[in-house]
Amino acid sequence: MATQKSRIASKFAEAREKARKRRDKVHAAAGGTESLTPASGSSPPISSSPAPNPLSPNPMTNVIIADIALRGGGQLLRHAVERTVLGAKYPSEKAKNIVKGRTMAQTLVGTALARIAMRSVPGAIVIGGGLLAKTLYDRKRDRRVVKAQGAAQVEAQAEKGRKT
Repeated sequence: MATQKSRIASKFAEAREKARKRRDKVHAAAGGTESLTPASGSSPPISSSPAPNPLSPNPMTNVIIADIALRGGGQLLRHAVERTVLGAKYPSEKAKNIVKGRTMAQTLVGTALARIAMRSVPGAIVIGGGLLAKTLYDRKRDRRVVKAQGAAQVEAQAEKGRKT
């Protein structure tokens, strides 16, 4: 039994050493100069190479660049999701125009409400409750009137989107 355990341990050590050599070979082929993992029984190498090259030497500039990239990507994703949701009911061109025709005030209000809802549980309850109340209010009113008003608002917003 002891010999079987030692055999398994030695095979495991051999496999680990092979994997270390493969990683080091790949690292060297990519231009690395030091071993990524220490040889068995030695201490890990101390890397003197700097972190990956940032865009700017000023860290605050890098933070600003990352923030702009994330916000831009988020905006593109949000527009794509909005067009997809609207595309279920409207033709894709009209859905695109509806999203494009939003005013700055509509965008700011939507952003502010989303931030309030995301930052705290009470905020989420207030915003969610307000949306629920608006939905129930619309359902209570005459469906034809509410549907006609919503269709007119959507049409006006799509028209704004076509003009821009």
